[in-house]
Amino acid sequence: MSMFDDPFRSDRRLTAGCVCGRHASQMEHDHAAQVDALQLQQQQVVAPASEDDRYTGVVASAVMRAMFPQDAARRAFLKSVGASTALAALSQFFPLGPAAEVFAQGAGAIEKKSIKVGFIPITCATPIIMAHPMGFYAKHGLDVEVVKTAGWAVIRDKTLNKEYDAAHMLSPMPLAITIGAGAAPIPYTAPAIENINGQAITLSMKHKDKRDPKAWKGFKFAVPFDYSMHNYLLRYYLAEHGLDPDTDVQIRAVPPPEMVANLRADNIDGFLAPDPVNQRAVYDGVGFIHTLSKELWDGHPCCVFAASKEFVTSAPNTYAALLKSIIDATAFATKAENRKQIAEAIAPANYLNQPVTVVEQVLTGTYADGLGNVKKVPDRIAFDPFPWESFAVWILTQMKRWGQIKGEVDYKSVANQVFLATDTAKLMKEVGLTPPTTTTKTFAVMGKTFDPAKPDEYVASFKIKRA
Repeated sequence: MSMFDDPFRSDRRLTAGCVCGRHASQMEHDHAAQVDALQLQQQQVVAPASEDDRYTGVVASAVMRAMFPQDAARRAFLKSVGASTALAALSQFFPLGPAAEVFAQGAGAIEKKSIKVGFIPITCATPIIMAHPMGFYAKHGLDVEVVKTAGWAVIRDKTLNKEYDAAHMLSPMPLAITIGAGAAPIPYTAPAIENINGQAITLSMKHKDKRDPKAWKGFKFAVPFDYSMHNYLLRYYLAEHGLDPDTDVQIRAVPPPEMVANLRADNIDGFLAPDPVNQRAVYDGVGFIHTLSKELWDGHPCCVFAASKEFVTSAPNTYAALLKSIIDATAFATKAENRKQIAEAIAPANYLNQPVTVVEQVLTGTYADGLGNVKKVPDRIAFDPFPWESFAVWILTQMKRWGQIKGEVDYKSVANQVFLATDTAKLMKEVGLTPPTTTTKTFAVMGKTFDPAKPDEYVASFKIKRA
């Protein structure tokens, strides 16, 4: 019998030999089994609906083995009282729930249940944030404090000095930390993508008649951080329209919560920002959405769940529970029918501090663009936790292109080390998601195909670059 078989089914055996344990051979048992068959058809048997139920079944099976060493006695007991009554009676005398929890953890007990995870108040952090009020961390045995943080440099520093156990980061950040771009290298990991798409180029209302990027020479733009998809996508977009992002415009790093105020104060002409910043600019009447980032690259990564290699290796079970919590929350967020509920959960002041209407417009994809139009783009922001290694390779090519990396780059090795696709694939299956069968793929950015197997050729193909 499998350890996951139901011990409350009288047609299953828990011991060796024939089913009931009273016959010398299975052949001798067959006649008696025919009599049992009629009774068994009347039994209501329900398969475990969840992994928790499977673990409870394992524990119950062990208890039943101890109480009824002979299958004949167990079968007689079940037939006399029924499976439901048997389970209820057993539960009164033996704590199946706590025992199942211990079994589930097994030798892999969570090393540190109380942990801190930093986040920036943007919808990119949706799975990390919602896992707190909606109970996903608690479900996986963790007591997590999600800490709202002012900016990316702060979140990086607090994670590096271990004030935070893990954090919401921009997808290029763990790569930059690992290779030592601008600082000493520290091995970091990005085992889950927080969101795909979810960004936009927003311009000041005074520029509503300047929709051609060629007219943006001299503009001042904001991005959240130098090591961000926002910076690389804005640079890519400008360069494809013939503007050198280092000489024809100014690009400065501004924390997302401060972007709308800077646009209102006329300190900047626009930004490529994460949501809900773009929608808040529309809501406040100070900006309009020029284009969604998905129109540059549909399905691009934005933010990630990140943790140091030290945390992953020193507390592997805590790490696994944390990652599983976030992937579980991501699975919930993938369903359109859950988006309004999520918006209500993450809009309050201790999380995004935004009107629910603003967050809903982002998450549902039905939104005002600031130019008098209401658009419907269901995947304006989407959620897919799989950390494609080819995402990491593309990011590294842009770091190389714009001079953030000096010298040779082992693209494949770094991508494999930081974007932990294997870990994620395993846990995706456990929460009902279907992971890809490979870790790399090709994709197109503004119509140009990227082959992750040829990163150097890709960098060399651009006219405007620093490399």
